[in-house]
Amino acid sequence: NSTLLKDMDISPNGYFLATVPRPANTDNPENLIAIFEAFRKLDTTIIFPVHPRTRGKIADLIENIEFFAPKLKLIEPIGYLDMLSLTKNAKTILTDSGGLQKEAYWLEAPCVTLREETEWVETVDAGWNTLVGTSKKKILSAVNDWIMPKERPSIYGDGHAAEKIAHTLK
Repeated sequence: NSTLLKDMDISPNGYFLATVPRPANTDNPENLIAIFEAFRKLDTTIIFPVHPRTRGKIADLIENIEFFAPKLKLIEPIGYLDMLSLTKNAKTILTDSGGLQKEAYWLEAPCVTLREETEWVETVDAGWNTLVGTSKKKILSAVNDWIMPKERPSIYGDGHAAEKIAHTLK
């Protein structure tokens, strides 16, 4: 029942969704700048619910560099259901968040992970998640050159685990 897309006047598959909460990126000015420089090169609107810690780090850098993309929309953190709506309807997810990588897979959204490694390697193996670190070139390539895999295997089950458990217990 989220109305966030309507409220923000954005359409499904018409934007990227970005989050950058990890200290490895937010506490390292070079990494954060590289990520925003890549964002600046993208020609699609980027919706970025900004974690308070990240907002503080951005504020520390803003006087020194103009790295904001014209189409970058920084918004306040949002609730879980609104975040699921943004994730499901995004053209691509750009994140360093572990949980969002997995949710992107469940919701069939391609994910570009702004880290060198992930705990969700199966999403990478399935072709729905690309590890790029903070390399501007790799970020842009992953976004612009991604090809949807022919399959999306049910690596996390079929969504009916609770029913099966209840049936077994009965």
